[in-house]
Amino acid sequence: MGQCVRFDDSLKTVLAADASTAFGAQAMFRQLADLIARGRVAADAETLARLRQLRDQVPASVRASVARSFALAQPPKDLVAVFAEDEASVASAVLRGVRLPAGDWITLIPALRPSGRAALRRREDLDHDVVRALESFGSTDFALAYVPGGDEDEAAGEIATSPEADSADTSHPAPEPEPAIAARPGPVATGFDIADLVDRIASYQEQRAAAPMASPLPEVDRFRFQTDVSGTVRWTDAAPRGALIGADLIGAGLLAGGTTGPLKHAMDVRDAVAQRVSFNDAWLTLDGAGPLGGTWQVSAVPLFDPATGSFIGYQGAARRSRLDRIAAEVAEKGNAEGLRRLVHELRTPTNAIAGFSELIETQLLGPVAPPYRERAGAIRLLAADLVATIEDLDMAARIEGRALSLRPEKVPLRPLLERVTADSRPLAATRGCTLELTPGGGGVALRCDERAAERLLVRLVATLVSSAQQEEAICLSTSGAEGEAIVSVTRPRALADMPEEELLRVEASSDDQVPGAPLLGTGFALRLARNLATQLGGRLTIAADRITVALPVDDDAARAGEAGQAVST
Repeated sequence: MGQCVRFDDSLKTVLAADASTAFGAQAMFRQLADLIARGRVAADAETLARLRQLRDQVPASVRASVARSFALAQPPKDLVAVFAEDEASVASAVLRGVRLPAGDWITLIPALRPSGRAALRRREDLDHDVVRALESFGSTDFALAYVPGGDEDEAAGEIATSPEADSADTSHPAPEPEPAIAARPGPVATGFDIADLVDRIASYQEQRAAAPMASPLPEVDRFRFQTDVSGTVRWTDAAPRGALIGADLIGAGLLAGGTTGPLKHAMDVRDAVAQRVSFNDAWLTLDGAGPLGGTWQVSAVPLFDPATGSFIGYQGAARRSRLDRIAAEVAEKGNAEGLRRLVHELRTPTNAIAGFSELIETQLLGPVAPPYRERAGAIRLLAADLVATIEDLDMAARIEGRALSLRPEKVPLRPLLERVTADSRPLAATRGCTLELTPGGGGVALRCDERAAERLLVRLVATLVSSAQQEEAICLSTSGAEGEAIVSVTRPRALADMPEEELLRVEASSDDQVPGAPLLGTGFALRLARNLATQLGGRLTIAADRITVALPVDDDAARAGEAGQAVST
């Protein structure tokens, strides 16, 4: 009895509130739905009718928010039905998250709209019997309904699209061909109907000519796709879809583009497709000036029929360049100063994280258990890589904004190379390779900013070492030329056969990321090194077997060295 009194009191309290204002109606709608969902108020005809009455006074965004609050809960089936009969955004919000017994789902499914059933088809946690019930509506959901005698200005019926096209949801599509949309024939048009139709077409064309041009579609930075056995795209979430649907993506585009594979792939796309295996970071160039035009990196996995095991196509994703393109675009728009401020905001907390993790790792604040010290050490290494990346972005922004401050000074070359080698040897040990510094350069001094020159050589060596393989040797050597000193670093085998253009656009891969490697990718690091070498009055050259950096020498040191050689002679 006490429990029933509590139910009645809760309902009376909610219904006694003032619902004449917009705020009052929204509050009552939220409270009443919450009470019914938690079982504190019965989901009877009277309370549900009150909820439907309030629905017209509550914005769709608020109703969708209430629907999302039911996620992972098990509200009464009748309450779910009230939200499922609402507009698509509200119905989809409740149908994607709530949990119901299989029997309740099977009872509810016939009353759903095709878009609601499409939302359920994207769920992977439904009972097998519920999935079968959804499949029984397949042909109906993909048909165009026809209403004889209906208003000509209204739609003849509702088109139920596939789950992939119904929403921009990021879940993976089901690997099955899209069913054809069948239209039921209507009555034969009379002569008056045809004349009226011609007038309507003419009026529409006049209005379209007078209407302002639509704004261009925004540029797309990533899209997903699915192909058939031959590699022809059958589904994509990109817009406009017509730019990709029917394209021979795997067969022609990717095979022509090649792969970035030297860091991690011994097999090219052609071999991967022939053997029905996955591939990563293949280059694809789409022609045209639309939102999908340009160069993409594509990764895909093969799909197999679960019943027969036969190959049915590829499913994958494509993306544009990473942070290096973002930094370049910001700089091109004249926002290099804004990027530098952002870098400053990132640097402070990252340095704090690195410092605190080092305190834990070294136990300066007190004894720490070994597992926590290991975790702190890992965090310190990751934070150090992030700090280096932030410094790279800052350097790129300063160069782009012509705000790089350099102080030329006399810099002995040999000690500089020894520091660079010492800094890079831990990374070489992680990769299982060796880093060698050949003799030479003892009497040579550079005329440049010492900090910038050291950063240039450290990032160049680290970039090449991070691509090296087990038991491979990376060699630093020096040589002289007229008015400049040349530092050469051998290219690792993984990068040896790549042309310069392709090498400068190699991006980072999470599959091959190691501490100390450039987070923004090999291409970004090399482009930054080349730009920094130019700022220092030198140049970076990419040869077939090595990358060389030429920097100006100190004239006084050079003359002193020549005089010493003459005296000794």
